[in-house]
Amino acid sequence: MPLARSLSMTSLNGLPQWEDEELPVEDLLLFEVSWEVTNKVGGIYTVIQTKAKTTADEWGENYFLVGPYFEHNVKTQVEFCEPPNPAVKKAMDTMKSQGCQVFFGRWLIEGSPYVLLFDIGSAAWNLDKWKGEFWEVSNIGIPFHDQEANDAVIFGSLTAWFLKELSCQFDDKPNIVAHFHEWQAGVGLILSRSQKLPVATIFTTHATLLGRYLCAASIDFYNNLDQFDIDKEAGERQIYHRYCMERASVHCAHVFTTVSQITATEAEHMLKRTPDVVTPNGLNIKKFSAMHEFQNLHSMYKARIQEFIRGHFYGHLDFNLEKTLFFFIAGRYEFSNKGADMFLEALSRLNFLLRVHKTDVTVIVFFIMPAKTNNFNVETLKGQAVRKQLWDTAQSVKEKFGKKLYNALLKGEIPDLNKILDRDDITIMKRAIFSTQRHCLPPVTTHNMIDDSNDPILNTIRRIGLFNNRTDRVKVILHPEFLSSTSPLLPLDYEEFVRGCHLGVFPSYYEPWGYTPAECTVMGIPSVTTNLSGFGCFMQEHVSDPAAYGIYIVDRRFRSPDESCNQLTQFLYGFCQQSRRQRIIQRNRTERLSDLLDWRYLGRYYIHARHLALSRTFPDKFEMEPSAPPKTEGFRYPRPSSVPPSPSVSQHSSPHHSEAEDEEEDERYDEDEEAERDRQNIKSPFSLGALPQGKKKQHGEYRN
Repeated sequence: MPLARSLSMTSLNGLPQWEDEELPVEDLLLFEVSWEVTNKVGGIYTVIQTKAKTTADEWGENYFLVGPYFEHNVKTQVEFCEPPNPAVKKAMDTMKSQGCQVFFGRWLIEGSPYVLLFDIGSAAWNLDKWKGEFWEVSNIGIPFHDQEANDAVIFGSLTAWFLKELSCQFDDKPNIVAHFHEWQAGVGLILSRSQKLPVATIFTTHATLLGRYLCAASIDFYNNLDQFDIDKEAGERQIYHRYCMERASVHCAHVFTTVSQITATEAEHMLKRTPDVVTPNGLNIKKFSAMHEFQNLHSMYKARIQEFIRGHFYGHLDFNLEKTLFFFIAGRYEFSNKGADMFLEALSRLNFLLRVHKTDVTVIVFFIMPAKTNNFNVETLKGQAVRKQLWDTAQSVKEKFGKKLYNALLKGEIPDLNKILDRDDITIMKRAIFSTQRHCLPPVTTHNMIDDSNDPILNTIRRIGLFNNRTDRVKVILHPEFLSSTSPLLPLDYEEFVRGCHLGVFPSYYEPWGYTPAECTVMGIPSVTTNLSGFGCFMQEHVSDPAAYGIYIVDRRFRSPDESCNQLTQFLYGFCQQSRRQRIIQRNRTERLSDLLDWRYLGRYYIHARHLALSRTFPDKFEMEPSAPPKTEGFRYPRPSSVPPSPSVSQHSSPHHSEAEDEEEDERYDEDEEAERDRQNIKSPFSLGALPQGKKKQHGEYRN
C-alpha cells in the first residue's frame, strides 16, 4: 500500500497551504454543486459568486461549478466553450447521447470559473423513475405537487449520473471532491454515496429548513433547541420530505459544514450531527488606492439620496438635510426573522427620545424589502416631478440673474439687487412656491401595495403612528422593491445606496450568517446586528469593542424582547448624538474591519474541509494531521486607544459640553497609528487547534 500523504495546515502569508509538495492540485478535481450557480435565489448565490475567484486561483482548470440551466440567466452570465478536460467532455457526451441537455462554459464573474449546467426540463421525463430509485436508496417519498423538491430530484440524479460517468474513467487519480450546498443539491450526494462512487463529499447547510420555519412562527427557538419533536414539527409544516432530504444529505456526507457557530448549534439539534468545520462566509474585498475614497463615495451617494428626499418630502421639508441621518434595513420580507418588528418598535421609542430632548437631528429610515405591488405610488412620482420643476425654475432664474450681474460688472457698476429680478421672475418663483403646497402627509410607501391592509410593516406603522408628521423626528419610507439605477424614483444600485446611508440596521432573530451587515462593513458603513446572527457572533469573537468599530450587537438571546428593543433604541439614539467628526472616525474604523471578511482569509476553512474529506474518503492516500482543524477564533482587534465614537461613551456627561472639548478629544485620535496596529493584527495567523466538540451555550430565559 502506498504511503499516505500528510495534509497539514501550515501558514504562508497567513494562508494555509499543502505541506506535502508532492500533492499537486493536478491530482484532484473539485466540483461545487448548488441550485444557485448562475441562478440567484438568495444568499448562497453571493457565497458562491464571491468565493469563486479564490477557489479558481487555488484549483485553476480543475475547478468546476455545477448548477441548473435557465436560459434567461445563461444568456447574460455564461460564455459557452468546450471542456478542457477530456474526461469531463466524455461524461457530458454520454449524457447527451441519452437525451439530456448539458451545457459547459465560463461564468462571467470574477475568476471566470468553469460551469457545468443541467437542463432540468430536458430530463423531466425520467422523474418517476428517478423518484423510485431515490425511494429505494433512502425511503424518502417526494409528493408530486412539490415542484421544488421534484426539480431537486432531477438535478441530484443528473449530478450523480455525471459523477458516475466521470469517476469510472479514472483508475487511481485524479481524485474527485464534490461539495454540495443546501438540500436542493443534496440528492446528488445521497445517490453518489449509495452507489459507492469514489468521490470525497462535503455538505454545507447555510440554514436549516426547520429552523427557518420555526423562527418565522414566533416560537422560542434558541432556548428550546433540545425540546422540539423534529418529525412532528416538520410534518405539521408539510416539509417532512424536504427535511428528510436535508438530514440524509448531512449524514451521508464525509464532511458536514455550516456557516456559523450559532447555526452549528442549531444543526446539532435539528439535523442530529455536529458540523465538522465552521466555514464563515466572506466577500471579495477591493481596496481603494486612495485611503479615503470610500468617504468620498459616501458623500457623493448621500447627495443623491438627499435629492430623492427633497422630492418625497416636498411641502414638508422643514428639517435640515445636513443634520439628517439615513438608516436602512434590507433583505427578504421576513417580518420577524429579519427583525423588522423590533426595528419599528425601536424607531417609535427613538422618535419619542428625539422629540423629548428637542434635538435638531432628523432620522429617515428606508425599508428595502420586496413585496407584491402593482405600481409606483402617484404621490411619490408627483413629488419627484415637483422637485425637478423647482430645479428647472431655479436654474432659469439663476441664468437670467447671472447674465444681468455679468453685464453690470462689465460696465463697472454694482447692480441694484431690487431691479436685477423683474416682475416676471418674482411671479415664476411665487408659482413654484405655490406648487410645493401639500394637503396630505408624505407617503410612507413608494409603491401601491397589493395587500395593503394585511401588510405587517404598514400595520405596525399604523399602530405606532409614524406617519411622517412634521413633529416626527423619525420619518419612514417603505420601498417594496429591490433598488435599481434605472428607477425613476431612486436611481441607485443597492451598493450605491448603502454607501450613501449612515447606518444599516439588521436586528435579525434568525440569520445564519448575515451578508447585509457584512456588505455594510466592507463599504465602511456602521451597522447593527445581533448575537443570533453568524456575522454578529463572528465579530464578537474577533473585535474587542465592536461598537467602537461601528458594529453594534444587540443581545436577542439572553434578554427579553423589551430589553433587547431598549438596547437597540439606545444604540440608535447614541448614534444620533455623534458629531460629524465622530461618524467619520467610526467609518474609517469600520472599513478597516473588511480584512476580516476577505475570502483570502476565510477561504482557509473551505480548504480544511476539503482536506478532511480527502483523508476520510481515501485514508490510504491522504492523512490528516491531528492539529489541523482551524478555529474561527485566533486574533482580535483591540479596543481603540483614542476616544471611541461609540454611543455608550460619546454621550456627554455634562450638558455644557463645548466645541473645545470636541477638538481636544479629536486630537487623541491618530488614524495612521490605529490603522497600522489593526493591519498588524489582521496579519497574525489564525491559531490552529481542534474544533470544540459538544460545547453547549448557556440557555437564556426569554424568547424575542
